[in-house]
Amino acid sequence: MSALQSSAPHPAAAELHCWTLGTFGELRSLRAALREAIEDHTDEVDDLFDRMAVVATELATNALRHGLPPTEVRLLREDDHLILDVADHDLGTLPAVDEGRPLGAGGLGLQLTKTFAIDVGWYRTGTTKHVWASFPG
Repeated sequence: MSALQSSAPHPAAAELHCWTLGTFGELRSLRAALREAIEDHTDEVDDLFDRMAVVATELATNALRHGLPPTEVRLLREDDHLILDVADHDLGTLPAVDEGRPLGAGGLGLQLTKTFAIDVGWYRTGTTKHVWASFPG
């Protein structure tokens, strides 16, 4: 296992949308709303949405499964970057990439995130742990 880089994302980023999830069943609605939000803020929709939808789903699933609900998913923009920021309330568990896990064994969310995003990191506030991923947008 290797730890993710600990850093807050783009400090001047503006929040475009925020979704609060309490169950896995809400992931479908998140993806639909994310597509609409991306369409509102960029012309490069299809490929960008595909990558961001996988990352949003993986990070939100991790937060729901391993964190303490509710999970908050925010879409941010700073200059020419769109940023997904996913928060849960489990301050004791640090996000780590399990690089030795074989395909098909599950637990590849952070590996996929590192593949599809241009930058990935995490940070804590007083009450939440956040994992973020940045995309050109």
